[in-house]
Amino acid sequence: MSDQAIIRITRELNQIEQSADLSFAVDYEESDIRNVRAIILGPPDTPYQFGLFEFTIKFGKDYPARPPSVKAVTTNSGSCRFSPNLYAGGKVCLSILGTWTGERGEQWSSAQGLESILISIQSLMSSNPYEYEPGYENANSSSDQEHMAHYKSKIRHETIRIAVIQPLEVALNILPDGTKKTLIAMMEDDDYISDDGNPISDNPFNDLRKRRFLWYYESYAQLIDKESGESTPNRKFQRMPFESSGNTMDGHFDYPELKRRLNFVKGQIMEETNSWQAQGLQAKRDELGISVNLLRQYEQIVESLKSNKNYSIDLTLADNNPFLWKFTYFGRPTTPLEGGIIKLRIHLSPRFPEEQPRVFLETPLSHIRVSKDGVLCYFPRKTEDMRTHVEAIVASLEEEEPPYDPRTTVNAEASTLFWGTPDDRKKYKRALRRDVERSVEAAFE
Repeated sequence: MSDQAIIRITRELNQIEQSADLSFAVDYEESDIRNVRAIILGPPDTPYQFGLFEFTIKFGKDYPARPPSVKAVTTNSGSCRFSPNLYAGGKVCLSILGTWTGERGEQWSSAQGLESILISIQSLMSSNPYEYEPGYENANSSSDQEHMAHYKSKIRHETIRIAVIQPLEVALNILPDGTKKTLIAMMEDDDYISDDGNPISDNPFNDLRKRRFLWYYESYAQLIDKESGESTPNRKFQRMPFESSGNTMDGHFDYPELKRRLNFVKGQIMEETNSWQAQGLQAKRDELGISVNLLRQYEQIVESLKSNKNYSIDLTLADNNPFLWKFTYFGRPTTPLEGGIIKLRIHLSPRFPEEQPRVFLETPLSHIRVSKDGVLCYFPRKTEDMRTHVEAIVASLEEEEPPYDPRTTVNAEASTLFWGTPDDRKKYKRALRRDVERSVEAAFE
């Protein structure tokens, strides 16, 4: 591969990594940048909503004259076809990839790149994927409508099961019944081994999946509750007319079981988060570099706050532990939290920055960026710099007119009010103001 091709692939990867778009994430082999892994977020208001679908992308020596080879990984070990164009075997049918015959002008050109490929794949995850099968795009008979509805129903179920819960169970080394998987058993199980022969528990997207799970947990739980009333447990999936043997989405509905697994995964992630505190103290005793680094960052931030006379933030270490920061935000005048005393915890991993901080509010707050469980949704500019994390936390809390983005909807009730009618917006502000006032009362109890 030419140096120009390597430079181009590097540039395209950097553009996606530095983008504020929450729909995509990429990782690549240090030894060979041509081997890329990507995550595509299932679009809101589709049967794929907030599923995290993984793909491998291999660039050939003739890139960009020819498109890379793309394979779907989220297939339940090659047994689940997620779309007419996303095969159980991993094939991705797209004209720009040369795997499908498209119309004139839809073929690959060297002007396209990695981002356009990811966008095109995400477009396959539509609100009505049934229409992507040739011959069914204009289907409108009553039986076709029934098939469409059932197809979307089973995609919703399998998105939660295969694109949300299952990879997290693997990352947490637990089986669906909640028992721990031994390392030897994992190495003998194809479901736990990636295409390159490494344990899937080492997947570079594990931390992203855990953080997004905490963001979207309420959405997953609400979907399960809604669908539970419409899908009888153990009712088999219908096979679609275009599904063929070995390339289907077979199975049965069992939302009660999905809810049990969803809640167990949540509990395991919280247990893991809380375990960082003890691991951090041990790292401090062992004088590991990460402990020294985080302590230095903490001290520099505190010194900067003092020198800049920033009295809206108070930072301390819980039990003098650089892996658990106690953060108190004093609401500044003219901001939505004016006069409030908002307390947060910043949990840091001994594997920071590979594992990113998890931030929880101790103060109940009816806020669009705060889940009902107190998880804060925020976006630091530099993931390795805790100063930018602190800045992003404050920016997220103070944000008054954010653009509408359902991918950052971590509190469904608050978001419905915030982006609803003018009267709804007034209700949102009143609820937030009540919480701010109560935060002051709680601080002096």
